[in-house]
Amino acid sequence: MEKHDVRVYAFPSYVEGSQSPWQFNYRIEIENHGSLSVQLLRRRWLITDGEGRHIEVEGPGVVGEEPIIAPGQVFSYQSGVPLDTPLGVMEGSYLMQDEEGEEFEAPIAPFTLAVPHIIN
Repeated sequence: MEKHDVRVYAFPSYVEGSQSPWQFNYRIEIENHGSLSVQLLRRRWLITDGEGRHIEVEGPGVVGEEPIIAPGQVFSYQSGVPLDTPLGVMEGSYLMQDEEGEEFEAPIAPFTLAVPHIIN
């Protein structure tokens, strides 16, 4: 078992009826498959809208928390983001710290924010 094996999964959804800005919600699941407890210290998001504009969001924790995730445990939360276009992409990383004090990055793979049926 690896010391650091944190996996992040995103589940985006469109807030029906919203437009300009279009509102998207997303649920994040952070799974700790490593051998040590980890704490989420900071988040960094890169949000790109359908016209290529970039927004960077950085800050402590997520939704007001800096959760500690034990081996085999999952932490999940919900949040949202408005976009000026009906299509966009989010990606980023979490700065984590293990129980021994070592910091490492947990990547968040790109995921699409899209109004239903906009992509065929």
